[in-house]
Amino acid sequence: MNYFLTYTVYVLILSVLMGISTWKLFKKMGYSPVFAFIPFYNYFIILKETKHPKWWAILSYLPIVGPIMMSVFHLYLMKKFGKTLFKDQLLTVILPFIYMATVNYSKDVELEDENANDLFLTDEEKEAKKKDTFLGSITFAVVFATIIHVFITQPFGIPTGSMERTLLVGDFLFVNKWSYGYRLPMRPLAIPFLQGTIMDTGQKGNPKDDPKSYVDGVKLPYTRILQFNKPQKNDVVVFNYPQDSVHTAIDRKDPYVKRCVATAGDTFEMRAGRLFVNGKPETVLGDQEVQHRYIVNTTSQLDIPALYNAYGFLPVQELQQQNGYLYAFQGLTDKTAKEIKELPQVVDMKEDVSAKGEAAIAYKDEARTRIDTTQSIFPVNKPWNADWYGPVRIPKKGDVVAINKETLPMYRWIISEYEHNSLAERDHQIFINGKPATSYTIQQDYYMMVGDNRDASLDARFFGFVPEENIVGKPMFTWMSLQGAFADNSSTYQAPFKIRWERMFKATNTGEANKTSYWWIAAMILILFFGWEYFMKLFRKKKTEDEL
Repeated sequence: MNYFLTYTVYVLILSVLMGISTWKLFKKMGYSPVFAFIPFYNYFIILKETKHPKWWAILSYLPIVGPIMMSVFHLYLMKKFGKTLFKDQLLTVILPFIYMATVNYSKDVELEDENANDLFLTDEEKEAKKKDTFLGSITFAVVFATIIHVFITQPFGIPTGSMERTLLVGDFLFVNKWSYGYRLPMRPLAIPFLQGTIMDTGQKGNPKDDPKSYVDGVKLPYTRILQFNKPQKNDVVVFNYPQDSVHTAIDRKDPYVKRCVATAGDTFEMRAGRLFVNGKPETVLGDQEVQHRYIVNTTSQLDIPALYNAYGFLPVQELQQQNGYLYAFQGLTDKTAKEIKELPQVVDMKEDVSAKGEAAIAYKDEARTRIDTTQSIFPVNKPWNADWYGPVRIPKKGDVVAINKETLPMYRWIISEYEHNSLAERDHQIFINGKPATSYTIQQDYYMMVGDNRDASLDARFFGFVPEENIVGKPMFTWMSLQGAFADNSSTYQAPFKIRWERMFKATNTGEANKTSYWWIAAMILILFFGWEYFMKLFRKKKTEDEL
């Protein structure tokens, strides 16, 4: 069933429930009971009768936003019939159609004029009314922010150094969800602003036992609208981690940000830590700084804090030896590596490159019987590592690939997880959807996403190809940048905390070394946001004075 048909079915089910539980109440308000069953119009009537903006009715069935708005509209309706106590409000929110039905079918329920007794309200009742107004304002502020978050742009933080020095640890970005067409929400019933889980309530650091922030049973299929562009080589892209085993919902998997180094149909390869696409060295953009891991031996201790001040991000592991110190720098650019090599304490310095043909396989147990696919190079049956990888062709929609024992590790996740087929191996044969198969036709485009900090990046060399359906969008600009916001457990030293003012409100995806700052746009938005009510009060005051 396609997205819009499934969405329509959900809307019709909710409308029937609404009608069954409120038709008598609509009749008491002077409307045909049939109107209680009509999607959107039923809430339009409630808003009209309770003197609220009628256009809010269009929000009633939107994914994620809809459940919030429906609860608000139900509260308005119940208040119209005198159900204003806390227990009434709680039952309306938690058991909406059940509680509204008990009110609907009760014999003594009558309409109440909310404004008739305003002159006779006690101070306590007036205070309660003010609180209702305040809570209403907070609710709609949340709804407005949710609409922006779900349908336009989403904030995203950089907790790790995989994209240093292009995107720094502690950068906070806004991601444009329309860059590659808008991917419609797939879990419409969810808590706003939360990605996958509510909080860490079980085993620390294990999201599998944490409560989910969405209802997995209420789901819509993958659909993307208004897709005029696809990810291009060198784009910095935000996507959902493909091999997330916790969340089955694509749009609820952990968000990652990497550089798209190869698109569908390209050939990707790593040679001694250097990246090649279609047999040619990668193109390095002006705002991109590729880094590599270096091992340094020194006669005395280096002044790492001073190096931090000079070069910025510089995670390093320090080990004292009998004749000096050993340093493993996680990511140095060619320029930084050259300058550190010239320090007087440095005895020797070499780039840490894995041997060609040495498979990078990690295991979950000491007996080495259970492969840890998360930390192993993809696919696990190839003699590849992060520095010597491929060549491998990125799957493209329409490609027909051979399926056998040798190729299956490369395409297993594509067939079974990303393109939702049943896959089985029996009697030395491979079965797709119950039929023997020796080939498979790729159903969507795939991409190779790799971090600029090559030796400190969990990227497509580990989790494999990124499906088009996992693409979220492109980072637009950095709205906040905090050095030291996230601890680096892999480094002996930590960066001191400071606000990086020079990075704020600068575009992220231009490819230029010197990016334009858009701080003035941010200032205008803040002035409008916080000053709108003030200016409106002045306008109303002036209008009143003119009328007098």
